[in-house]
Amino acid sequence: MIGKETTAGRATKFTFLGLWLVFSLFPLYWITVTSLKDPGDIFSFPIAYWPERFSLENYQGLFGKADFGTYLVNSLVVSTVAGAVATGISTLSAYVLARFEFRSKSALLMAFLVTQMIPSFIALGPLYLLMTDLRLVDNRLGLMLVYIAVCIPFCTVMLRGFFENVPDALEEAAMIDGLSRLGALLRVLLPVMRPGIVAAFIFNFVNCWNELFLSVTLMNSDENKTVPTALNGFISSFNIDWGSMSAAAVLTILPTMVLFAFASRHIVQGLTAGAVKG
Repeated sequence: MIGKETTAGRATKFTFLGLWLVFSLFPLYWITVTSLKDPGDIFSFPIAYWPERFSLENYQGLFGKADFGTYLVNSLVVSTVAGAVATGISTLSAYVLARFEFRSKSALLMAFLVTQMIPSFIALGPLYLLMTDLRLVDNRLGLMLVYIAVCIPFCTVMLRGFFENVPDALEEAAMIDGLSRLGALLRVLLPVMRPGIVAAFIFNFVNCWNELFLSVTLMNSDENKTVPTALNGFISSFNIDWGSMSAAAVLTILPTMVLFAFASRHIVQGLTAGAVKG
């Protein structure tokens, strides 16, 4: 009887997981299929879940009519630089919060957490005025600085948890052997923290890559627009270019998929870091 219940339970579990997998992957499948349809077949009825003939016209129009390659480069540069700088700053600040005690530590941590509860669009007006005064509107450097400031609080709190799960004895042993505190951080702690740092960088990169409100507000010219801003441009008051938008969405998803594929081992290690304290 127990064996039958176990088998039934497993069958139910796998059925539920299979349905959830189909439900989760279908939007990605539909976007990909739509991008490969001839523009005249996108609105055909009955709906074709598998096109009779494939066409690259949407991709050709994407790079022919719009300078989508420039948007991809802009997003790649902004997301990589902002993600790397924010991760570096967050690593140092997280180390201080994890290893030192000072009067305003609790208040600082609370401030970092509170910033995550405030929707970004609330600060768009003051932020735009500030960036205008600094002459950083429609400037990739200005967008990078904003993204860095946005990413640092949560990334710091996340990395602080990783540092606290690294035994103090490891750092103390390195300092007894003659290393300075900075040397122990760079040569001992950071290699141990590598999975967490990689996970933090990927988190920052994906957030910057997908961000829309700030990029739409601060970027005006085509030569400085990022991919989310370009995708928003396919929606007009009277029409939506579904073919071009689907092709652009596929190209937008690919970099993050490749990044997760190559760094999946570090992500898993980062998410499980500290489960066993050495």
